[in-house]
Amino acid sequence: MKVLIPLAEGFEETEAITVIDILRRAGIDTVTAALKKNPVTGSHKISVVADKLLDENEEFNAIVLPGGMPGSSNLRDDNRIIKIIKKINASGGLTAALCAAPIVLSKAEVLKGKKYICYPGFEDEIADGIFTDKDVVVDGNIITGKGAGHAVLFALSIVAHLKGEVAAKKVSNQLTLD
Repeated sequence: MKVLIPLAEGFEETEAITVIDILRRAGIDTVTAALKKNPVTGSHKISVVADKLLDENEEFNAIVLPGGMPGSSNLRDDNRIIKIIKKINASGGLTAALCAAPIVLSKAEVLKGKKYICYPGFEDEIADGIFTDKDVVVDGNIITGKGAGHAVLFALSIVAHLKGEVAAKKVSNQLTLD
């Protein structure tokens, strides 16, 4: 299992770092990739060095998109990301997006008939899917989350999907959420 977390200029730092940390705590092979250059600067001017530059030919089983603006728009406008999402989704792999990032899933046309949540107001930019007002929505191989305040729950949902509830509970306990 290999998960891609692409980092675009203007990504939401809390969302990206929280998800990366929790997936790695769970022992999931998590690769961060800059779209254009390293380091990548987030929406709050925090620079992060990604593991590598994006290679659209590398194989991944899952993709997790942090939100933030203009990070989500930058992901949406990168044809390599759209191609990767379509490929992962077609193979039954996990596609997850937080905050504003479901706009990327909409452009990739993977939300048709799927329930989703996004940062309030971005549902107006999503042409397909079934808006569901919950903190985190899991619908088959699509997981979406509302925003930065839900990043831990979102990440634990990804762990549960990829490695099971026991693994998610173990990480949850490490974070003293119970």
